Amino acid sequence: MSNGESNHNIKNTLPTEVPAKYLKQIKRNTITHEFDQISSEEMVLPQESDDQLSEASQLLRQGVRQQQAGELLVALKSLQQSLEMFQAVGDTEKQEQALSFLALVTYASGDYQSTISYSQQCLGLKKANQDLVIQMQALSHLGNAYRHLNNHNQAIKYLQECLKITRQLPNKRSQVAALNNLGLVYKTAGNFVQAIEYQKQSLEIVQELQDHWGMEQVLKNIGNAYYALDDYPQAIAYYEKCVKIARTLNHLRSAAQVLKNLGNACYATGNYHKAILYYEERLQLARELKDIRNEEQALGSLGVACEALGDYKKAIQYYEERLLLARNIKDRRIEEQALSSLRVTCYALGDYAKAMQYQQGKSTNS
Repeated sequence: MSNGESNHNIKNTLPTEVPAKYLKQIKRNTITHEFDQISSEEMVLPQESDDQLSEASQLLRQGVRQQQAGELLVALKSLQQSLEMFQAVGDTEKQEQALSFLALVTYASGDYQSTISYSQQCLGLKKANQDLVIQMQALSHLGNAYRHLNNHNQAIKYLQECLKITRQLPNKRSQVAALNNLGLVYKTAGNFVQAIEYQKQSLEIVQELQDHWGMEQVLKNIGNAYYALDDYPQAIAYYEKCVKIARTLNHLRSAAQVLKNLGNACYATGNYHKAILYYEERLQLARELKDIRNEEQALGSLGVACEALGDYKKAIQYYEERLLLARNIKDRRIEEQALSSLRVTCYALGDYAKAMQYQQGKSTNS
């Protein structure tokens, strides 16, 4: 599909509308733990008698609110100030809380080395009573940060430790996160069979919890793993379930992304008719969302699928629409691709005069 978009280019775009219990870094397909969204009032003991401790606690509350609002830079400053003050007064419990949130903020901003540093400091604090929830969170951040740095062995080590702790806790959503993230590490490492095993365990729990948002994420991840294994029938089965749930949740951008993957998987199996149906559905969603890039890509994929069926006239129609769109947005690269597709298709159709017009950069509809 050199003239359209690649059939094997599966990306992990995730929906922008995320429930409050999940964090923004889930854009990377990471599922985080419920602990992430505990309110600042729950995280910090109310009203300290000591002025410095009280000010530090207020900064911590402020940093948590800023993080939850997506204001990562100011959250980082607030949390760092609170940490310094807690260190000065020797309050290890609140140092642990501040370090955990600092790891969370740096992970969300993509500063993985800092995430590792804060998480290790958090785990290294000497406390009489260890907070299992915060330990779990720190291990999760460590594992996910190492995954993004492609240190798979370290990532697996910490996420396995995280999983052990989640099994001691009553909240099963934490197991979902740990299992899902282990699956992502194994997928990144190329061990797709192991990745699918963990993702399926995660899927069982979200289905038990009737967590449709979680089901959508995990179904997509399993589909991606099967696609990477070239097991297209299984990939299609999971993608179809994912699209159905995404539409139910009105996650239209996520649905559009998975429809792309669905179309590509069907194309790979030679089922061009079905591929066209999914590409058309993706095109419709792209137009509803006014997503020009998605629309342009869908038109290219439709053209290629129609060519594969030998329906050159329909392919030309889609390539013409893509050409017009490229010129409207003044994207010279896409325009050249569309013209190239049109020339090749016209030659295949035997319409050499029309092919020459496209050779000269002209649209027959212009």
